[in-house]
Amino acid sequence: MTVDEIIEIVSSFNENKSPGADNIGPKLVKLVINEIVEPLRYIYNLSFLTGIVPSNLTISKVIPVYKKGEKIVLKITDYRSISLLSIFDKLLEKLMYNRISKFPEQHNILYRHQFGFRKCHSTSMALIEMVDNVYANIDSKNVTVGMYLDLQKAFDTVDHKILLCKLEMYGIRGLVLDWFRDYLTNRRQFVTIADNHSELGNITCGVPQGSVL
Repeated sequence: MTVDEIIEIVSSFNENKSPGADNIGPKLVKLVINEIVEPLRYIYNLSFLTGIVPSNLTISKVIPVYKKGEKIVLKITDYRSISLLSIFDKLLEKLMYNRISKFPEQHNILYRHQFGFRKCHSTSMALIEMVDNVYANIDSKNVTVGMYLDLQKAFDTVDHKILLCKLEMYGIRGLVLDWFRDYLTNRRQFVTIADNHSELGNITCGVPQGSVL
């Protein structure tokens, strides 16, 4: 990767985003990027060449955010966990994303009705597709039945082994697959409430929400 690529990605970061476990925010990194870009380039290139993600970049700061239920009754299931990642981790992820995001499209790997997490696709397109199908069947005098499934805590329950097998099946192999394996299996997190922090815990399943990958 080049110095210009790293600087371009950093310049696109939102300065109002909260910092991760290292308490270093985007605004500070933007101010000093010209001084630190060379060491970052060396570290990131080394990560891609070895298939190893620096362990300090895989620590998530988790903040519980109230979601539903009665606030007077404290239930852990009423809160949604927000993972705050280090800006240096986000930068590394973006560099990897830039290198693999075109691969599934170029080789026509993804199902055509996969509307999420794809360029030029959205949930609005999924709704338009559904409505068109409903109208077409009504015009043909057919009965239309809808079935909707909501997977609770889908992000938090992703099995790493299954995900890695799928990546390999779809053509992401070798050193890149090793990199993703290290990225997924060596993650740690701690929970922050006000000024109180829990001990570090290992993440055995799930993927970090807020991650571009």
